[in-house]
Amino acid sequence: MQDNIYFGDCRTLIKNIQNETIDLILSDIPYGISFENWDILHDNTNSALLGSSPAQEKIGNVFKSRGKPLNGWAESDKKIPLEYYNWVLSWAPDWYRVLKPAASVFVFAGRRLAHRCIAAFEDCGFIYKDMIGWNKMKAAHRAQHISCVYQRRGDDISAKKWENWKLGNLRPVFEPILWFMKPYKIGGTLADNVLTYSLGAYNEKVLRKYNQESNNLFNIVAQKTDTGLHPTQKPLSLMSLLIELTTLENQVVLDPFAGSGTTLIAALNLNRHYLGFENNEQYYNIARKRLETELKSLNNSLFSCDNLSVI
Repeated sequence: MQDNIYFGDCRTLIKNIQNETIDLILSDIPYGISFENWDILHDNTNSALLGSSPAQEKIGNVFKSRGKPLNGWAESDKKIPLEYYNWVLSWAPDWYRVLKPAASVFVFAGRRLAHRCIAAFEDCGFIYKDMIGWNKMKAAHRAQHISCVYQRRGDDISAKKWENWKLGNLRPVFEPILWFMKPYKIGGTLADNVLTYSLGAYNEKVLRKYNQESNNLFNIVAQKTDTGLHPTQKPLSLMSLLIELTTLENQVVLDPFAGSGTTLIAALNLNRHYLGFENNEQYYNIARKRLETELKSLNNSLFSCDNLSVI
């Protein structure tokens, strides 16, 4: 069960993976912030959820649907962080089971609920190594001028008083990448584990390859080819960096929330084995087509190289 993407719920599909057979899990998991239908991971709904306002409709493709306000619409909305924690607990134990000792996990998690993801992973036995800051360099900003609210109310005095104030957050150019590690065997050392499993260390030279400093802040800008396939699509170079940072060729990379398949494409191009799960049929088909195209391209390149060697 590798070098493929499977359609279905990752919580069910991962049961087919044997214990301690995966070298890296790299996944952009749902953030639980009601971004779209697949990101609603709580029981607290409202008729306005995922709706849109006239202001949002003017914006176009960015932030076209409405999430819950920070304090929700009802008292029950305060349970959303706990429900997200419980959702992570529904699959994280199997991640722990399938990973080899000292294998890494990289999880893209939203800033708002990342702490709940960390707590759930720790409660499953993982070691929380670090938080990598991915500086996207640019990001859409949805903070609203509060003066506009007062102007719509006809309150020009308040609009003038609060002219430079906004509702919402600062521009979200930073995105956390949570770095976990499965503990290595008791009685040994991490250096011993590297010799036994080839896992537990990271390749500093890889950071220089991707023009990054040797620290936990990655400055990588998405290219045009990194957009348009999924609303939360991540740069191929970023996924490639994380794979090369912690694995060797022919090791196995798993992405349980594969989306449009960027992690799998990166693994394929880096000569790693790959395995992905996706429960949205639209994105599953996109990922499968991307893999088929990439495999065909690689095979054609190998064929051309073989011809050259014969000549």
